[in-house]
Amino acid sequence: MRLKKTIGWSLAMGAGALLIAPGATAQISLASVVDLALQNSPKIRIASADVQRAAAALAETKDAYVPSFVLGSGVGYTYGFPVGQPSIFNVTSQSLLYSFSQPSYVRAARAGLKSAELNLDDNKDAVALDCALAYIQLNFDNAELASLDLEKDAAETLVSIERQRLTAGVATRMDQTNAEITAAQIDLNRLNLQDDADAQRRKLAQLTGMPAASFVPTNSIPPFPDFSDDTTLAARAMADNSGIKAATSNAKSKLELSFGDTRRNYWPQFGFGVEYNRYAEFNNYQEYYRRFQHNNFNVGIQITVPLFDAGAKAKARQSAAEAVRARAQVQQAKNETSEQVESLRHSLRELRARMHLAELQDTLAGEKLQAVKDQLSSGGGPPNSAPANPRDEQLARIQLQERHLDFLKANCSVMRAQLALMRSLGTIRKWVH
Repeated sequence: MRLKKTIGWSLAMGAGALLIAPGATAQISLASVVDLALQNSPKIRIASADVQRAAAALAETKDAYVPSFVLGSGVGYTYGFPVGQPSIFNVTSQSLLYSFSQPSYVRAARAGLKSAELNLDDNKDAVALDCALAYIQLNFDNAELASLDLEKDAAETLVSIERQRLTAGVATRMDQTNAEITAAQIDLNRLNLQDDADAQRRKLAQLTGMPAASFVPTNSIPPFPDFSDDTTLAARAMADNSGIKAATSNAKSKLELSFGDTRRNYWPQFGFGVEYNRYAEFNNYQEYYRRFQHNNFNVGIQITVPLFDAGAKAKARQSAAEAVRARAQVQQAKNETSEQVESLRHSLRELRARMHLAELQDTLAGEKLQAVKDQLSSGGGPPNSAPANPRDEQLARIQLQERHLDFLKANCSVMRAQLALMRSLGTIRKWVH
């Protein structure tokens, strides 16, 4: 049994090594890519650390009311009149009873924690958008590369036909050169597309922590919602956008902090303290104090009324300015988001119209190719026109792939706009899953 377990672990580790090998590839869905990115993205880890820091800040403001305990010792030999309070050991406890500023600080920290949590959600939406854009772009790059391969085959066949026609004396050198230029342009386009696909894989690798070569998109892209006739998108973005809600909570935190700082002057503060000291005999206390005793204990309430503190007044002015700035940032975020949503909604109609036109042109190019193939198979053609030949067929194939590439690019542009719109509405993660 131990041998079987050892072999099983070895096989499992070997399979894992194959999956993470530099040349390994496996199909992976969009939802899986986003989930991996949410676990591994540095942006998410930074935002999560901000949430933890904000939670600790809130606990710190509340813990001001919790008594603190300090154990110390000031043991030392003294000659003559004892200076200070050298003791064998002492225990001190202090806490805040009430401060007119502290409730505002607690509310400010609570709003700051809420802002950090909303900012984490906003960063998750941003990471989901980055993943979706890279994943969809990689998917379209692969589709365009497949189309370019077909176009390349047709172009090479066309070059061969033009070379034969030139040898037969029915074509010019210019015809062959044009065919070679078409093939060279296809090679250049393919290089550009391959570079873009590699860039998208590297981006996905940085987001997820997986090897770049392992990304093979699947047909896992969910259907997109229709935003064409929805006139409530701007209002929905104001209510649901995590970035706007985070800015609003941050403005509330700054405002509460300003309220607390303005109550630092002229407002009393109440504190509670307890102290115990154990004094030693070798410090000569009994020679200078008539009723010396080893155990000493005191408890009391401290009332502090700050009559003038220039630093506190300056801090209050600074906090008030930060509160005004935070409120202005909220309004700026709302204006930018509203403008972006409306711009995307209007541009989507134009992008869909272009995609529809590209789709019609793609269909027409396919019909032209089929017509040429029918003429070649039947040996006839339209009256008063030259009969079709193999050169016409290859030209029609090249034209078909060009129109198909235009349609793919138009479709990709529509999807990118829809993704940006869902990012503004705060619904992109729901759409991914």
